This record gives sequence, C-alpha cells and structure tokens, in this order.
Amino acid sequence: MTEPTRYQTAPVELPLRMELEPTPVEGCPGCVELANVRDRARTGGDMTTVSDCNVYLRRHPEGHQ
Repeated sequence: MTEPTRYQTAPVELPLRMELEPTPVEGCPGCVELANVRDRARTGGDMTTVSDCNVYLRRHPEGHQ
C-alpha cells in the first residue's frame, strides 16, 4: 500500500479558451434571428441563452454549404 501524500500539491492550471462569438451569415434569416435572440438574452442577463445561441450559430452554417 502506498503512503498518502502529506503535503499540498500545486493546483492544476487549465488553459483559458477565449473564442470569438460566431457571426451570422449575411442574407440568412435564421442566422439573423439567432443573433437577435442572443443580443436580447445578453441585455437581459441570460447568459445560458447567449451560449445556446452561439452553439446554434456554429452548427447552423452546415445548411449554407
């Protein structure tokens, strides 16, 4: 059996990922609506919806190809 650690270990440092928000595709009403919902959610302090809209915008361009 191994001896337990009796001293404090250094904290694990995780990288900070600062990705830019996706931008709507020009001329796409779906992209524009998602961006508008995101803006209203941010104004209201609903960061969960802001994050959801960013995910949907990132996935949405698949329909533009």
